[in-house]
Amino acid sequence: MLIMNADEVMKALPMRSTIETMKSAYASLSAGLAVVPLRTSLPIDSRQAAALFMPAFVPTNDGDALAVKIVTLFPDNPRKSLPFIHAAVLVMDPVTGRMLALIEGGTLTAIRTGAGAGAATDLLALPNSSIAAIFGSGPQARTQLEAVCTVRPIEEARIYSTNPENTARFVTEMQPKIEARLVQAGSPSEAIEGAHVVCAATNAHQPVFRDANIAPGTHINGVGSYTPDMVEIPPETVARSLVTVDSRAACAAEAGEVIRAVKSGLLDESEIIEIGDLVLGKHSGRTFPDQVTYFKSVGVAVQDAAAATLALQTARELGLGTEVHW
Repeated sequence: MLIMNADEVMKALPMRSTIETMKSAYASLSAGLAVVPLRTSLPIDSRQAAALFMPAFVPTNDGDALAVKIVTLFPDNPRKSLPFIHAAVLVMDPVTGRMLALIEGGTLTAIRTGAGAGAATDLLALPNSSIAAIFGSGPQARTQLEAVCTVRPIEEARIYSTNPENTARFVTEMQPKIEARLVQAGSPSEAIEGAHVVCAATNAHQPVFRDANIAPGTHINGVGSYTPDMVEIPPETVARSLVTVDSRAACAAEAGEVIRAVKSGLLDESEIIEIGDLVLGKHSGRTFPDQVTYFKSVGVAVQDAAAATLALQTARELGLGTEVHW
């Protein structure tokens, strides 16, 4: 079995390759080929914590993927100088069932989430998009920025979060990695004015910008909120957008802004399109230049299985990881 740490996962998942892998995974899900059982949650009441188990089998054009991601959420960890979330992905041989790799899951999750939004941006954003706005300053925001800059000729990216110190650190750390000019925005409106692509990767329970600030033709990615009571994107923005999601079933249960827009009568469920259907050519996506497009992702296990399989393949090619015999 191959063991891969966070640094090795970063080397094994280049953004452009991971974006293409996400497209294949989404297509498999929307075509009904992937096997994705409901996520199992194991509550640990004595710690007010939980462990989540997310298995998936994903047939794709690049080969089958079989994996399970395990995530633990322990709210007391930050007081112990430990991450709130720990994660690992176990990769199995889809032909024999043999255990092949154990991969650090936090880094993999951040990269595959960014790559998923990158896939949506590639399919929906205007080709000449050159200004991006990033809401958030954590690991997910970093991969959102990298993904958007990978698929569009971004010249300037405005970064905004509610913590100015974290935002300044984000700009300092990411500027050497990104060709676009990074700007620390002083307000949501400053970040979003004139932006062609907007990415929200926050833990917000209220919209992080005003609907009126979204210009015609903007593409929006929302990847931060993942429960019914969390909302990053104004429901009014959702209502006037072409709405695409990673999974209709998952977003109907977990995506706060989509749930709120549907319940308030602003959006009909029949209007929601899975991004995999765009990959498959079942839907054309954007139909006119001024159309606002919106991609909502709560994360699905097909992404983890496909990304972990790609990481394992790349690790073998580059000689990454530590082989353990058992």
